[in-house]
Amino acid sequence: MSCEVQAAKRPHAVCVPCPPQGHLNAMLQLAKLLHWKGFHVSFVIIESEHNRMVTARGDPSFLDGLPSDFQLVTFIPDVFPSPPNHDIQALGEFYRNHTRGPFADLISSLNQRAAIDVDFPAVSIIVSDSLMTFSTIPAGEKFGIPVVNFWPFSASVTMCFMQLSELMARGLDVDDPSSDCYLDTIVDWIPGINHMRLRDFPCFLRNAGSVDDLVLDLYADSIKISDRAVATVIHTFEALEQEVLNAFSLTLSKPVYAIGPLPLALELIPEEDYPTKNIKCSLWEENSQCLQWLDSKESNSVLYINFGSIATLTPQQVTEFAMGIANSGHPFLWIIRPTLVAGEAAVLPPDFVEKTKGRGFTAGWCPQENVLNHRSIGGFLTHCGWNSTMESLSAGVPMLCWPFFADQHTNCWIISTNCGIGLEIDHDVKRDEVTSLVKELMEGVNGKEVKERALEWNKRARESVDQGGSSWRGFERLLREMLSK
Repeated sequence: MSCEVQAAKRPHAVCVPCPPQGHLNAMLQLAKLLHWKGFHVSFVIIESEHNRMVTARGDPSFLDGLPSDFQLVTFIPDVFPSPPNHDIQALGEFYRNHTRGPFADLISSLNQRAAIDVDFPAVSIIVSDSLMTFSTIPAGEKFGIPVVNFWPFSASVTMCFMQLSELMARGLDVDDPSSDCYLDTIVDWIPGINHMRLRDFPCFLRNAGSVDDLVLDLYADSIKISDRAVATVIHTFEALEQEVLNAFSLTLSKPVYAIGPLPLALELIPEEDYPTKNIKCSLWEENSQCLQWLDSKESNSVLYINFGSIATLTPQQVTEFAMGIANSGHPFLWIIRPTLVAGEAAVLPPDFVEKTKGRGFTAGWCPQENVLNHRSIGGFLTHCGWNSTMESLSAGVPMLCWPFFADQHTNCWIISTNCGIGLEIDHDVKRDEVTSLVKELMEGVNGKEVKERALEWNKRARESVDQGGSSWRGFERLLREMLSK
């Protein structure tokens, strides 16, 4: 990427993620790219998140090796209790109500430091998660700093959210009717999106006719203010969502840049130019022993299972997944985080433990990108979070999809219907279906075709971030836009 920054004019990007793990990961990847291109980076998290990272590593000094021009900055002291990250409504309300003032104070303090330290640049750009714009854009306007709006979602999901006012005007409430026939209604008026059913919408938009949905209200606030940003960045690439990206040029007044997949873009950075490579913002303790276990398995033989950082299962769903996986006969690596079952520990049935002895590995968390890129992984049973989707696509790994909430149903639609790189498990999960689909993905004829398509999409993704590719060009244009401000 040729748009380099001159040292004498060092710009300072303040990167502000939304708190859930997936948002943190995506923003950190973008921050690393900006740092590589010459930006001084301040990566902003709240103190309670920093404390969780320290706890996850057991080492308060885990960030001591950071380069001086890439700093982790905390704000909002712990007198403001951060709600559990699986309580989306409480989390959204907390951040909307408590971040605006402290964030403005943080920008002021950074600029005050720049005024007395010649080696520390003043803030020149704010890169904001789309769900933090209610705090970042007012601060940017107060200090005359432009804001770039980063959507760590697919373009399709972003477009659906952009239609929120139209959805509300139409009074759609698809959580009310119980008929599957109603949920299968095709919506044909979303720009750039064809043949998407109501059930494929982000779940927060399914009750757009409701007037008291707090999460919907949070999104409405973010969308209302987002047009005041100087540009929009989306974590996708043109070959994957060309029609939707084209439609944005007709619906938004500001430029839109597709720059993904970010994991593949980071792979292009030479090792000697990548001092931030090992920086992680994991809120969970990673078990790297699973990588040694994977070393002992044959290529494409292991099913990787991870439902992300927020999705919760019922004890019955855990049992059905467990017995379906056990009956498939395939080796597996299953990430069972402490909060996988709401309010209690996940308990695996005794039959599962007996049937899978010697062919399974369970852990509370893992370095997912390393796992997905391991030669032994043959499939990924996923909740369809967009980060997980991009990482799986970047590794060429086919997916079994079990979307839980938020944008995951739309991501599942992209994976299984648009791209054909995944198979979908019914929400009312049953062990026999799990067994059948695991076998089909790992050893069946259809699974072989899905794997081939996954490799084809992996090739397209790599081409997009290579020099001259669509995401490479998008990132270059984004840099020029940021530097021009």
